[in-house]
Amino acid sequence: MDYLLVVSFFAIAMIYASVGFGGGTSYLALMAMMAVPFETMRPAALLCNIVVVTGGTWIFYREGLLDIRQSWPFLVFSVPLAFVGGYFPIREGTFFIILGLTLIVAAIVLWFQDNLSGSGTVREGSPWYQGALLGGGIGFLSGLVSVGGGIFLSPLLHFLGWDHAKKISALASAFILVNSLGGLAGQFTRSATFDWSLILPLAVAVLAGGQVGSRWGARKFNAVHIRKVTALLIFVAGMNILFNH
Repeated sequence: MDYLLVVSFFAIAMIYASVGFGGGTSYLALMAMMAVPFETMRPAALLCNIVVVTGGTWIFYREGLLDIRQSWPFLVFSVPLAFVGGYFPIREGTFFIILGLTLIVAAIVLWFQDNLSGSGTVREGSPWYQGALLGGGIGFLSGLVSVGGGIFLSPLLHFLGWDHAKKISALASAFILVNSLGGLAGQFTRSATFDWSLILPLAVAVLAGGQVGSRWGARKFNAVHIRKVTALLIFVAGMNILFNH
């Protein structure tokens, strides 16, 4: 067992949970840099996502921030396409190219997230097909690359003025959860490789990190600085993956 990987996963989960995400992009970047086998990376990242965001999703729902009548198009249309993305046969070289590009885009989105947040005004009554298109498209990418998709969905919703920040965080958390479940189901159907000797310690690490992060929240961290540093690390990892693959 690589203790550095376990400690790093704990830190990633703590940081991402503090700002409402699961950490899938950083899990994949770190595993790629530490030469974790391709077959193991994808299910490991999704399982860790599920562990981190399950508690947060329940808390958001219990506090009335997750409005199912408003959120259902994103969730319903994303799950089957996340399943298809997870089931879709993909070669290792192609996966790493898509992963590298995804990490670079995610880094840019993280860095400029404040600029993507639009005017801050909330538009009433977004059409259901908008949620279906965004949810389905990001869902397929999520299943294919093994990320939750919240890192892409949240800035888009802010830009579109979909709702207030807390409701967007609630939807992003639920979106990551259902997409990770859908993508993992697709991979499981194709007989994904589950290296439990690696995955279980990582799952315990992100469970602990996620609980710490969700309780401390952005009040104990400078969320902007954390987001900038994370964006830089993800960008470097994405470039490194593209250079090597």
